[in-house]
Amino acid sequence: AVAYEGAVAVSIPIDKALREGLAANHIEWVAGIINGTTNFILSKMCDEGVGFAKALQQAQALGYAEADPTFDIEGIDAAHKITLLAANAFGMPVRFADVQVEGITTLLGLDVACAEQLGYRIKLLGVARRRGDGAAQGSTQDLEQDAEQGVELRVQPALVPATHLMAQVNGSMNGIMVKGDAAGITMYYGAGAGSEQTASAVIADLVDVARLQGTHAAQWVPHLGFHAHAMDEQLAVLPRAAVVTRHYLRVPVHAAQQAQAIGAWLATQQVPVLQLTLAQNKALPPSSGPQVLVLTDAVAQSTV
Repeated sequence: AVAYEGAVAVSIPIDKALREGLAANHIEWVAGIINGTTNFILSKMCDEGVGFAKALQQAQALGYAEADPTFDIEGIDAAHKITLLAANAFGMPVRFADVQVEGITTLLGLDVACAEQLGYRIKLLGVARRRGDGAAQGSTQDLEQDAEQGVELRVQPALVPATHLMAQVNGSMNGIMVKGDAAGITMYYGAGAGSEQTASAVIADLVDVARLQGTHAAQWVPHLGFHAHAMDEQLAVLPRAAVVTRHYLRVPVHAAQQAQAIGAWLATQQVPVLQLTLAQNKALPPSSGPQVLVLTDAVAQSTV
C-alpha cells in the first residue's frame, strides 16, 4: 500500500476527495494554493508591505520555511504536489520532469502593490487542466484552445481577483479548487503547514492501510486513483507554447507619455491588451520612475 495524503496539502484530504469523493466525475481541472511557505510570504508582502527577504525571514522564524527554502520559493514543492494531484485527477503517470515551474523569487513589493491597484492579489498557483478530450465545454474560442489534447501542468504566480475566494486564502493556509463534470466546482481549505496538521493526515493514512487487512488487493482503491490498466500512458503534458493564459506586465518607462507606445508595440506583437494604465504614485517606491501596467487577453505563454 502507498499512502501520501500529508505530502500534498497537509490537513486537506484532497487525494481522498479525488480518488473517492469525486469518483463519479470526469475531472476537468485542479488548481490551487498548495505551498504554505510561499503563501505566507505573499500574504505578508501584500498585507504588511514588507519585502520578499523580510517576509522569508519571518517564515523561517515561525518554522514555515526551511533554512534552505529553495524548494518552496522556487515552486518545486508545489510542482511535486500538482503532479500527484494530476495523476489522481486524470489517471496519468507522475510526470514531474514535465511541469512548467516558476517561483516567487523575482516578485517585488512593487508588483504586489500594482496588482492591488488593479484589483488583484498575487498567489502562487499549481494548475492541472486536461484539454482536448471533450472535458471543456464553453465558447468556440474555448474549443479552439482545447484542440490540442494533453494536460497543462504548471506552477506560476498568478493574479487572482481580490473578491475571489482563493484570494482570501492567506498566511500558511492552502486552498484547492476542483472542477468535475457532475459535481461542478468544489473547494477545499485548510492548514498547509504544522506538525499536528501533518500528523492528522499521516494517521488517516495509517487507518486506511490498517483497513486493508483481510481485503483482496483487487478491491483496494488504487494509490493514484486508477488501476494500472486504466492509466493513460499516452496523456502528454503540453509545452509552454500550447498554454494560453492572460498575462500581467509591468514596464518601466522614462515618461508617462510612453504608455501608448507600449500598447502600440504590443499590438505589433499580436498581444491583445485588455487594460493599460500607469501605476499610481502610492504604489511606487521613491526612487522609481513611471511604470506602465498591462493586462493582456488570453495569449500563448511563449508569446509574452
